[in-house]
Amino acid sequence: MVEPDSKPDGLARVLVDERARLLRFLAARGAGDEAEDVLQDLWQRIASTPQQPIADPISYLFRAAENLMRDRRRSTASRERRQQDWYDLHNDGETPPGEAALVARERLAEAEAVLAAQGPRVSQVFRRFRLDGEGQAAIARELGVSLSSIEKDLQKAYRALARLKAKFDAE
Repeated sequence: MVEPDSKPDGLARVLVDERARLLRFLAARGAGDEAEDVLQDLWQRIASTPQQPIADPISYLFRAAENLMRDRRRSTASRERRQQDWYDLHNDGETPPGEAALVARERLAEAEAVLAAQGPRVSQVFRRFRLDGEGQAAIARELGVSLSSIEKDLQKAYRALARLKAKFDAE
């Protein structure tokens, strides 16, 4: 979390000091193996926001950690719901399971090719946002581009996939 040659200050210092308590707090609330990941996300959020005076930094950190964990759960639940809806929609029983799997693999390969044709960043942004559930702002920070660039990359991917879907629907 902390660079070897830098000393954290302010809220970051409190986070370092309270790391063990925060990990226990997250584990007690069901984060399990993801507690470290949630804490890393919290660290990145704190490092990327301007420093402001906070009346009770420990309470602030615990609330922020709980909110991040809740956001991750929602994202996971949403992703699982989309996957189940997709499965339910395309598994109507008319196509034999083996043939459906073959068609699905072919369509997936086409979708991957369409995304790859949009460029590596567009493909990466789409996968991280739609499949991994990462936020656009986090992706922008990690890639060193503006939020607007991320939005444009996503629009490009959506347009390409919409054209592919129209092709699939016509078949």
